Amino acid sequence: MPGQPGRSRRSGPPTSWGWHPLTDTWARRVVAGSPVDPGDLVLDAGAGLGALTRPLLASGARVLAVELHPGRLAALRSLADDEPRLRVVRADVRDLRLPRRPFRVVASPPYEGSSALLTRLLAPGSRLVSADLVVQRGLARRFAEGRAPGAGRWGAAFDLGLGPALPRTAFARAPRVDSVVLRVRRR
Repeated sequence: MPGQPGRSRRSGPPTSWGWHPLTDTWARRVVAGSPVDPGDLVLDAGAGLGALTRPLLASGARVLAVELHPGRLAALRSLADDEPRLRVVRADVRDLRLPRRPFRVVASPPYEGSSALLTRLLAPGSRLVSADLVVQRGLARRFAEGRAPGAGRWGAAFDLGLGPALPRTAFARAPRVDSVVLRVRRR
């Protein structure tokens, strides 16, 4: 229902962003555990203030940081002023246009938009190579076990599995649910 906390309105920004920023230590761990190489194009969907963006840049990746919240978007754009490998895009992760060339994803998207983002990433025609996504454990399990909508379409192209669990202390603003890294790899 529009206007209620925790619900979204497709006609506008979510009323609750579901934003749970990673601590710097955990952001570095997530990036270190991903298969990102220097020069890779990496999508940071729901980039927030850049917790994952900064270690991705430090790894030598070219980063496409996607954020919708105006204040966080401004902070990312300020970071991009001095970094030619960073492009910042204002977009909702649920309606994101994906790159047309091969790309990776390392992100901690808003929990509210995670399922829609995964559906888009795994859609036919996606150029996704790999993804490491910090998401709710229940959602990750549904996708990893092939119980998510559309599993029959993407199951032949991608392997999905559970990565490390993140304690609630891994977040500067702890979620009320358990979180895990969902790993997606193109076969």
